[in-house]
Amino acid sequence: MWPEIDPRDREVLDLIMGLSKAVRCCRQDEVFCEDVTFTQFLILDRIAGRTELGMVSLHAELGVDKSTTTRLVAPLLRRGLIARERAGHDSRAVVLTLTARGKAVHARVWQCLADFVRAIQAEIPARRREGVLKGAGAFLQAMQQVADRRYAGNNPARCCAGASRHRRGSAG
Repeated sequence: MWPEIDPRDREVLDLIMGLSKAVRCCRQDEVFCEDVTFTQFLILDRIAGRTELGMVSLHAELGVDKSTTTRLVAPLLRRGLIARERAGHDSRAVVLTLTARGKAVHARVWQCLADFVRAIQAEIPARRREGVLKGAGAFLQAMQQVADRRYAGNNPARCCAGASRHRRGSAG
């Protein structure tokens, strides 16, 4: 027998599923533009915002473990878009910098991304644009807060554990 499902819960789940499908261009393995994936662009962009970026900081910013960060950085190193060097303050630490080629690719991908974002915004009626963005931001923040609590201790299996306790207001 199927559990009774609140129509609002179904609406939110459908929204999450729709968003997941809509952002498929931003998956790790999908080329976005300039033969760079969206995640690789995020790495280039994080490095471009600084003179250099430590691998430890990059792990935290991407929200992935060290081995995943290393795997994501490797193609950028092979293509000569970033350079990896020992940190001056600690010979065990590694810092990443953009190469001249990396700076050029970063700029071209930013232009491609800006065109993409403008096209998305053009699909939203101007009078609703600010409200849609604020609402989407609030929804994202709520999802992140719940996910952070659920994944505390780095245990993805806990994602849906105790959902009914949380819905009733229990601390879980």
